[in-house]
Amino acid sequence: MESAIVNKVAESGIVTLDLEEFYPKGEIVVFDLKEYLFMGLILKEKDYRVALQTTEWTKYQDKYVAITCTADAVIPMWAYMLAANYLQPVAKDLVFGDEAQLISTLITRKLTGLNAEEYTDKRVVVKGCGEVSIPESAYVEITAKLRPFAKSIMYGEPCSTVPIYKKAVIKE
Repeated sequence: MESAIVNKVAESGIVTLDLEEFYPKGEIVVFDLKEYLFMGLILKEKDYRVALQTTEWTKYQDKYVAITCTADAVIPMWAYMLAANYLQPVAKDLVFGDEAQLISTLITRKLTGLNAEEYTDKRVVVKGCGEVSIPESAYVEITAKLRPFAKSIMYGEPCSTVPIYKKAVIKE
């Protein structure tokens, strides 16, 4: 008599959470104020305003935009605000910072919308490997969000995990 192969992982009740599902879907671009600096050092308000008015904003249409300045220059806060003013109507979303900061912020925003109560008393594996690089901040965010609800949190794959958290069993 042959014994059936039992998939213990499938029977364990483990829920896999793949953070790639929260990764921004769409093109990511950087709006660099460096391009608007006089001699690569100084931002002249009048010139900057004229340059923004003549910028072809449609190239940012429906894209995720990181607003930054890669030059070693002192940029007044209003300069970033003006860029955001022009980008907001066309961009899918925008964030201050570089591309990595943009990705981190967008993933965090999506994780904020996750209903962590759905994971109450569940054994959750946060998937560790995938096609895209997920920022460390996303792993910190999901851990903090799930900890009050999950029975346990693990990192990796269901067949090979690293334990992160296990709810204490209260004995009466």
